[in-house]
Amino acid sequence: MFKIAWEQEWNSFMKKRAIYCLVVGKADIYRNFLFFFFDPEQVSDRNCINENQECETQYANFVKGSTENIIVGSEVWVEDQELAWLHGTVSKITGQDAEIETSNGKKVTAKLSKIYPKDMEAPAGGVDDMTKLSYLHEPGVLENLKTRYELNEIYTYTGNILIAINPFQRLPHLYDGHMMQQYKGAPFGELSPHVFAVADVAYRAMINEGKSNSILVSGESGAGKTETTKMLMRYLAFLGGRAATEGRTVEQQVLESNPVLEAFGNAKTVRNNNSSRFGKFVEIQFDKHGRISGAAIRTYLLERSRVCQVSSPERNYHCFYLLCAAPQEEVEKYKLGSPKSFHYLNQSTCFELVGVSDAHDYLATRRAMDIVGISAKEQEAIFRVVAAVLHLGNIDFTKGKEVDSSVPKDDQAKFHLKTTAELLMCDPVGLEDALCKRVMITPEEVIKRSLDPQSAVISRDGLAKTIYSRLFDW
Repeated sequence: MFKIAWEQEWNSFMKKRAIYCLVVGKADIYRNFLFFFFDPEQVSDRNCINENQECETQYANFVKGSTENIIVGSEVWVEDQELAWLHGTVSKITGQDAEIETSNGKKVTAKLSKIYPKDMEAPAGGVDDMTKLSYLHEPGVLENLKTRYELNEIYTYTGNILIAINPFQRLPHLYDGHMMQQYKGAPFGELSPHVFAVADVAYRAMINEGKSNSILVSGESGAGKTETTKMLMRYLAFLGGRAATEGRTVEQQVLESNPVLEAFGNAKTVRNNNSSRFGKFVEIQFDKHGRISGAAIRTYLLERSRVCQVSSPERNYHCFYLLCAAPQEEVEKYKLGSPKSFHYLNQSTCFELVGVSDAHDYLATRRAMDIVGISAKEQEAIFRVVAAVLHLGNIDFTKGKEVDSSVPKDDQAKFHLKTTAELLMCDPVGLEDALCKRVMITPEEVIKRSLDPQSAVISRDGLAKTIYSRLFDW
């Protein structure tokens, strides 16, 4: 059995008494968490392990470069509020302060402890494995990533950890069949850094050692986690492909689970048009011959609040817009209209994505659901619930005849109430009571308390979030 998540080698590092550092880049495009694992035995006498302070000092000097090596004329990195780091030359040293002439003509003064030596022997195109850097300090790491990024080299190793920087453009040549064939069985590090290499190492380790392996895909919003996971799954499906059964292969089902999950769990955010608003654990199972035999996906931490609240320039979950762009007979069946007519969607002014057809994606999602094995009857029930959530959001309330009570505001609200009840296959009166009244159960009796319009809206939104969350979990 093989599990996708990325912690391979963690235990072996821990057995080596690994020291680890967390380096945070400050420039927006490089704001990533980079983990470096370090074995004291590689740069220090074994006795250093028992001398904690001395060992930490040696480690710091290895990563940062000793300040004793910084003299007048040294090429260094100095912190900058706008650009994160600037390259400069030390022109004067007074005590623990250094004056630096930066590459953009500025003169700045900084503590010696706050400046970092620049590796003047680093290759012009950077290094493909950052363990080859002379200094593992923040500016050195970021400069190497920047240099490679400018050459369209978006992948860089740090030992057996792969760092990817989102290119914000499609690079089909990096992921085609020819590229997958190249990385198949290739020793790790022999070819350029690539997500396929990571997947191949995990697959070979699973086959050779007979143990589950994990790959962890981590990063901030917009870093490319969703696409990276899809590439990993594509490559694993390529390695573990088998003959088709009943028109659908297992690997096809695994891959087509992605568009289904994206339709119901992804949304446009400020930084990403297809941002995953949930976490997922994907488990791909292989038989003794290395062929895919099954898969399981566990989801967690869905952003429930997005169902009821969204602001410009973001959008709600894709499925709402896909359903509004469905074929006309579907739209009429669910009594839908333009996204602009639904409260849960029109809180934002963004209804369409550039270069994306919601109508096309709706049909693609339905095809993916067919391949995954969701029956036509189940698909009908799923989209009926999606439509019900939209109608539920359009039920407005006004004050009722009794004190602190509420009722549907007008005929339009009553229409959406009735439609919601029809789609959910429940009694309209019962639904209205559930929205406008609170039920408290005590050992002696059941107490019903009326809700004012504001409380009824909160009740409505709570129901919508619960319904959608249950649908997603299903």
